Formats: sequence, structure tokens, C-alpha cells
Amino acid sequence: MNLLRELHPQALRIATSLRERHERIAVADGATGGLIAAALLTVPGALDFYRGGGIVYSFRARDVLFGLPREAYDGMTSASEDYALLQARAIRDNLRGAWGIAESGSAGSSTHPMGVASGRSCAAVVGPEGFERVRVTETGSDDRIANMEAFTRAALDLLEDCLLDIL
Repeated sequence: MNLLRELHPQALRIATSLRERHERIAVADGATGGLIAAALLTVPGALDFYRGGGIVYSFRARDVLFGLPREAYDGMTSASEDYALLQARAIRDNLRGAWGIAESGSAGSSTHPMGVASGRSCAAVVGPEGFERVRVTETGSDDRIANMEAFTRAALDLLEDCLLDIL
């Protein structure tokens, strides 16, 4: 897959940063369909920095991966800052990582169950000592594959920026 080859150098930089800190990350992919995790897993020996994760593509998957009561999501919609932060915290805590990253969005070409517009993604990164950051990506496109790639790049850019910012 050309996308993974393209993202591999960035994944190496992220892996190096996490390894130097002796920290691990957990990943909750949404509209990215597993591409965030796949990019990180292109790095040999990923077990050193990667805790695990999952693709959150249904309410059942969300319930199992995060272990939160349904009420935890009251008033939230998918692809929002609060929703992505809640998921990043939950995946980090459930898999006992120092870091968590979650992406929630609408890749397009079909109707989103929560009415989110195609081409919108929200990525959240949480880290040690209360570190949290969120980034919204709006492509304005209904091109599902292009959106999945754009959302993955945006999430990995956010993660790399966060790791650099708290050296």
C-alpha cells in the first residue's frame, strides 16, 4: 500500500520519540479505518511503543473498546472535540498506555448515523500529566478514500506535533 510507505518515515519518528521516553500509545481509529494503527505498525518492533487499539465503527465496538456507560456520551456527537477526547482517554486508560489517540469522523459516500457531514474528522491526543490536544480536519469532500487518507495524515501530524511539543 503506497500510503503506508509514505507514512512510514513519520511513524519511525513517532516510534523513536515514544521509545526514547519509554512510553506506549493506544489507538482508536474511526473513519480512518485502522490506518493510524497500520502506519504505526509499519515500524519493526512496534511492541516497544504500541499497546494496541481498535476500529470504532459501531456502538457495540465503542462499548467494548472503551468500557464506558452509554451515558458518558450524552450530549455528544461523533466527530466532535469532546467525543474524540473521551475516546482517546478511554483507549489510553483501558490499554494502560501513557498516550492515547482517537479519530472520529465521516469519510463520506454514505449517510453518517449521527448526521456528521462528509469530510469532517476530529482527532484527539492525550498524554501524561493531563496533556490533551484536539485537531479538526474539514476536507469539504465526499471522496471516501481521499478523506480516510487525509484524516490519517492529520491524526499522525497531530500526534507527532504533540510529542515534539512536550519534549
